[in-house]
This record gives sequence, C-alpha cells and structure tokens, in this order.
Amino acid sequence: MTKARQGWLAAAIAVIVVLLDQILKIWVKTSFYLGESVHITDWFQLFFIENNGMAFGMELGSKLILTLFRIVAVAGLVYYMWRLLRPGVPSVKTGFLVCIALVTAGAAGNIFDCLFYGLIFNNPMPPEVAQFLPPDGGYAPLFHGKVVDMLYFPLFSFDWPSWMPFVGGQHFLFFQPVFNLADAAITVGMLTLLIFYSGSLVWPKETAVADEKA
Repeated sequence: MTKARQGWLAAAIAVIVVLLDQILKIWVKTSFYLGESVHITDWFQLFFIENNGMAFGMELGSKLILTLFRIVAVAGLVYYMWRLLRPGVPSVKTGFLVCIALVTAGAAGNIFDCLFYGLIFNNPMPPEVAQFLPPDGGYAPLFHGKVVDMLYFPLFSFDWPSWMPFVGGQHFLFFQPVFNLADAAITVGMLTLLIFYSGSLVWPKETAVADEKA
C-alpha cells in the first residue's frame, strides 16, 4: 500500500473511532441517569458512570495536568504519523500505522470529554438525565469535564475459598472496569503494537538518499 493510501486509511480510522465514541457517549449522557444500567446479556451491560481520570476509571494526579498531557500526547502521535508518511522515510507496515491511529483516536476521544463536556452538559441528580446546552450552563469549566464510560462486561464471578490467604471468602468478578470505545481503541492499539510491532517503534528518519537529493 502506498504512503498516501496509508495516510488516508489512518485518518479514516481515527475519524470513525472518534465519531462513534462521541455519538455513543452523548447518547448515554442524555439518555441514562448517572449509575443507570441496562442489561444487554448476562455478560454485557451498558452502565453509565463518569470518571476524572485515565482509561478504565484510573485516577492520576491533577485533572488539568492530565487533560493537558492528553493533548500533548495526541499532538505527538499525530506528528509521529506525519513523520512516518514523509517522502524519504522508510515505509512501515500498514498494521503498525493502524495501531498508532487507534491509540491517537482513543486519546482524542477522551480529550473531547475533558475539554467540553463540563461546558455543554449539566450533571443532575439521578434519576434525571443530563441536558445538552442547559440554560443554566454546564457543570464544570473548560478542561475539567468528566469522561463518560458505559461498556461493562461482568464475564464471570466466584467466591474465593475461605482457606485462601488474603482473599479467602471474598467475591471475585471478572471483568470489573467500565470503559468506553476510546479506551477500547487505545487498549487494542497498544496491545497489538506490543505483540506484533514492537520492533517498529523507532523514530522515523529520512534516508541518506533523500538527504542528498534535498
């Protein structure tokens, strides 16, 4: 595949992931009250929660610093892809570029929540659902919106035997985290990179031939 086609493919994947992620989040935000869940199957639920942190509800430091870090990370990934597609830079596998596009799109999808959701939504008490562009304004300033999560897969659970040290008698549930499409894109992209393309994670440099022509 030519670099031009690779570039268009990466851009299309990124746009589709961000659009689907935002459509699902906005629908959940304006249709579910906080904490509401809908059972699709025994092992899959739509469960509306919000978080201030990173993927799968993790927390890490200041909300503002985390949002700014995400923006810098996305800008860096976009620049990295641009470098990969420059003339004179050795070609990379299409799958590698797709993985970078997935990670970039996932990070960008959560950035939209942090940047704008506090401005364009309110956060009413359950069982009321949020309004889009409420007349009294949003619930938080720019950069301080909460990330919307809704995908929940409680695949199986069991109780640890009482004789087990540390966890004896406790209930174990797999898989507990609630996440969104952006988180899924980041996870799939990163795992595929590490498993199949770890040797390709180098800084792209133009070849000596390209430098001589320049």
